[in-house]
Amino acid sequence: MKIGLVRHFKVKKGFPSKGWLTRDELVQWFKEYDEADIEPVATDLQAIAWKSCHASDMPRALRTAELLYHGEIRATAKLREIPLPRFRRNWRLPFLLWAIAVRLSPYLDPKVKEEIKQTKERINHVLDDILLQGEEEMLLVSHAGLMMLMRQELLKRGFRGPRFRTPENGKLYVYEKRPQA
Repeated sequence: MKIGLVRHFKVKKGFPSKGWLTRDELVQWFKEYDEADIEPVATDLQAIAWKSCHASDMPRALRTAELLYHGEIRATAKLREIPLPRFRRNWRLPFLLWAIAVRLSPYLDPKVKEEIKQTKERINHVLDDILLQGEEEMLLVSHAGLMMLMRQELLKRGFRGPRFRTPENGKLYVYEKRPQA
């Protein structure tokens, strides 16, 4: 069995040009990012005849899946990115500091820890459904944070595949589980 993970193509939305942003401006930037178009690139699907495709229902991931897979795509909210933390204070910070705050939020905010736990449960439901269906070559198109959690879960389930820190946009990462003898 092979499961291919692909991060959506790069989004056509540059970082904010404004030096300092309030929380509300950051939320607005992410909203625009979520709705922005993508920059398709050639993706090596490794000559694997993918039999099915599941994708996040967010536009950037769904559009990427449509460009890579020419069959029915099962769009699901279960493959959505981990939500942006809800910062309580409307500080004015440089975008880089907001990005660091987002990265540190799982360690500092119990609500973010809970969202990550729920995200892992969503991933497990998707993988359980896939494995129950017994599909042999499955393509999953999603987001960076979710792919990092999916990779961990696939390894726990006996799959083997490549390592990555932050997955590249539009690159295929194949995980394989050989049938037991």
